Amino acid sequence: MDDVAAEGTAGEPIVLIVPAGQRADRLDKVLAALLPEHSRSRLQGWIEDGHVRVNRAPAKVRTLVGPADRIEVLVQPSPESLAFAPEPIAFTVVADSADWIVVDKPAGLVTHPGAGNWHGTLLNGLLYRYPELARVARAGIVHRLDKDTSGLMVVARSETAQTHLVRQLQARTVGREYFALAHGRFGSTCGTVDRPLGRDARVPVRMSVDRPIAPKPAITHYRVDRRGQAPGDGPHTAPAQVTQVICRLETGRTHQIRVHMASLGHPLLGDTLYGGRALAGAARQMLHARALRFDDPAGGSPLSFESSLPDDMLAVQEAIRWDS
Repeated sequence: MDDVAAEGTAGEPIVLIVPAGQRADRLDKVLAALLPEHSRSRLQGWIEDGHVRVNRAPAKVRTLVGPADRIEVLVQPSPESLAFAPEPIAFTVVADSADWIVVDKPAGLVTHPGAGNWHGTLLNGLLYRYPELARVARAGIVHRLDKDTSGLMVVARSETAQTHLVRQLQARTVGREYFALAHGRFGSTCGTVDRPLGRDARVPVRMSVDRPIAPKPAITHYRVDRRGQAPGDGPHTAPAQVTQVICRLETGRTHQIRVHMASLGHPLLGDTLYGGRALAGAARQMLHARALRFDDPAGGSPLSFESSLPDDMLAVQEAIRWDS
């Protein structure tokens, strides 16, 4: 029987007739050969979810199919194709204008869709509240915060404003100040970490200053705010030294403050990826973007915004015994 692969109209299945030369095999393997444009894991998901039928009957991944069998596939949209869909997401808008939006991002919210997080992101929420952002690249997002970092971000509402803000970031004139709780006692009251940052050669989810792949310049200025002791992370563990630090970014690389503080031997509380411990109830890295300054794209006047510490960081702060 001839090989047939006919796509129906929207909502109709693709109908495939297994060709005579095909060896009888599991449905997912045969389907992967007939539809090479889709990954086998995606096809397996469609089968498990009931979107594939064999000879007009429900099928399983291990269903045996061979020559002349009829396979119907109701193609499902990929997660990537749905990534820019508007969704009602909880976040605070501090202020907005015709050109920009200043957002206070909560910890736990991913900024932009990507592998493993194709929906439920800040971008999806921005498109829901500001539909016009669909006409702007990346829905106007010009810089990001890590999922478990809270605080202020600026979003552009037009391509012109986006270009203006990106140029400010490139010129390093955007002021970004962070509140952090770090392990140990800093030897000096202020300093600068100037160490290029890139993907860790051994652990892809980490960034590194020691063995970076394609490193880029990264500069973090810091000053010690106060020092104290946090309760140990076990009933028989001695209190641990902690320093409250204010960090100012000159550049904005992925995980920059987290890696730079860890490179000094002072990882952030709760930042287990870079050696931090969950002291004083820290359930995520203790990092908050507390201040943001930029020039208004419309007229150039300087704008400044501040964000209070979120409740979880306040609770950790209160559990620490600070030096008088």
